[in-house]
Amino acid sequence: MLYEDYDIIIIGGGPAGLAAAIATGRRKTLLVEREERLGGILKQCIHDGFGLLRFGERLSGPEYAHRFITELGKTAVKVKLQTFVSKIERTAEGGFRLLLTNRDGMESVTAKAVILATGCRERTARQAAIHGARPAGVLTAGAAQYYVNIMGQLPGKRCVILGSGDIGLIMARRLTLEGTDVLGVFEAKQTPSGLSRNIVQCLNDFNIPLHVSKTVTRVFGDARVEAVETASVDRDMRPIAGTEETIACDCLILSVGLIPENELAESLGVSLNPATKGPFVDQHSMTMLPGLFSCGNALHVNDLVDYVSESGEEAGKTAAAFVLHPSAYSRSFVDIFPHFFPTADILCVTPQCIDLNHLDEKTALFFRVREERGKTTVSIRREPPAESGADGEEVFRKTYRRLRPPEMEKITLDLRCLQEGEKVTISIL
Repeated sequence: MLYEDYDIIIIGGGPAGLAAAIATGRRKTLLVEREERLGGILKQCIHDGFGLLRFGERLSGPEYAHRFITELGKTAVKVKLQTFVSKIERTAEGGFRLLLTNRDGMESVTAKAVILATGCRERTARQAAIHGARPAGVLTAGAAQYYVNIMGQLPGKRCVILGSGDIGLIMARRLTLEGTDVLGVFEAKQTPSGLSRNIVQCLNDFNIPLHVSKTVTRVFGDARVEAVETASVDRDMRPIAGTEETIACDCLILSVGLIPENELAESLGVSLNPATKGPFVDQHSMTMLPGLFSCGNALHVNDLVDYVSESGEEAGKTAAAFVLHPSAYSRSFVDIFPHFFPTADILCVTPQCIDLNHLDEKTALFFRVREERGKTTVSIRREPPAESGADGEEVFRKTYRRLRPPEMEKITLDLRCLQEGEKVTISIL
């Protein structure tokens, strides 16, 4: 077995991992990727719309990834492709030991810091509580995208799409362009789950019907999908008896949500936020376990790749600073309240705490609302301890014309006024 030591190991070569690797600077860094090429999901996203915030251009997924891969090639970062992390554990010195597996065998590597940029996976038909057998023709939207854009194969001729997430909307358009008859997009919620621009560009522009408050309850067919059963749902998203309808089709595509991949974090005993399914982190993407970072879609599901790269960049820069003096890198936290989301108004907030010892001039907070709202004011306050008797202070206020759960909002503010013992509260007025 081979043994090697690194300063930083990054797990995942998608947009977050690439940005993190570049940002680590001159540290001895290893980037581990399980696929045969870098780029993550971007490799199969041939549509444009990437990079508007970062580059001010409409790039395709491969174009966006290529810019980072080119920049990575100018660094001394070592890359291992088709390599899996079989195990991760804490060392007695406070670092990390990873067991890697690839075609060359097994390798044990150590690092002072580890960045988890493992992305997320799609929910399956069983996780969406769809009854029936398991015939061919039931695919996640990501798998369908791989079939069409990478393999050049159509998954079906008459498709039903369950879920109105962005990738489902994009595949509705893509399949239509390739000659597939998309019979409709069904969404169990009362409002669409994708970005507004994708609703317009992918469905409205192609006359693809969107059915809200309706879901797929059953799949018919043994060897191949022959039909699906749909039904209306109530406010609790439970099927309503008597509303069933059978639709003949040969393909069911699922766009029913993403789950951040955090099995490695859990194996280290890292607590996950039940709202985001990612670890609790400070403003620099460091988890509560010193030296372990989480970024990109492993931290929380993003709707823009620009935010994914920003998250990875922050993790990479902070990891580089951490490895210089890991034992002396102390943190002092101010919590963001409420501790646990969702609340009645807010679905999730990242980060969940602020490290007072490493405050920058500007701190970024990301949040999603729980339900679609019209004109809404968001307030952020610093609150002193109750026993002090002092009044709190509002440090940020903004009125939004509209807020939607699928669209993550970013707030940038100066929190250098915070003091030990205080807390930060975020609320909707």
